[in-house]
Amino acid sequence: MIEQTLDIVTRAGAMETFVCRPERGSLHPAILLLMDAPGIREELRDMARRLASVGYCVLLPNLYYRAGRDTMYGPDVLEPGPERDRMRAVRTKMTIPPVMEDVSDVIGWLDGAGISKPAAIGCHGYCMSGPYALAAAARFPDRVGAAASFYGTWLVSDAEESPHLLLAQARSELYIACAEHDELAPLPMVDTLRGLFDASGAAGELEMYPGVHHGFAFPARWCYDQPAAERHWERLIGLYRRRLG
Repeated sequence: MIEQTLDIVTRAGAMETFVCRPERGSLHPAILLLMDAPGIREELRDMARRLASVGYCVLLPNLYYRAGRDTMYGPDVLEPGPERDRMRAVRTKMTIPPVMEDVSDVIGWLDGAGISKPAAIGCHGYCMSGPYALAAAARFPDRVGAAASFYGTWLVSDAEESPHLLLAQARSELYIACAEHDELAPLPMVDTLRGLFDASGAAGELEMYPGVHHGFAFPARWCYDQPAAERHWERLIGLYRRRLG
């Protein structure tokens, strides 16, 4: 495969982005893989490689780039201590509008880069980026052909930009995966979201993954669950096959 780490110029600066795509064949559909709160790490690059190996041009941007190039964290980022505090200081400033600016700028960059098919793209996110992926489907309905959220956080809230308010605006197929045990998306919230999703008329589905915890798809996480993780790959790749080719 072809791997590059590039600076994509955005309205806010240079966004360091890992790009992975097949070495052979013609141009392939593009996918934006949006990181979870612990940020860019080899675990996410491996997930990008898995998607590239089945025929996609995958972009993994460092969404924390506004805070500098040192926004890469150690393995103890989820444990109480300096690394988690440093990450949270950046994470708490993340909102949907600036990330949508980044997605728009990445789409513009793709249009001129000549490394992917000039067609619909996919977008999926984990944890904090689940809402961003759904927002991208709503904000860019002519370009985002499929979007997925995996254990997305606070998908229903009183916030003006709560993701549940955007469901009806999406014209692409959506897939929302929730973990049974998730303090950041508790079961009553998931039940509410399911009702709102059904009422929105949006295409796709919300699926509960029983018996697993937030983060189940990450191989390096304590809660990794291989059957559920493989189901997540089956659902995600199936979604992209249907909508992107």
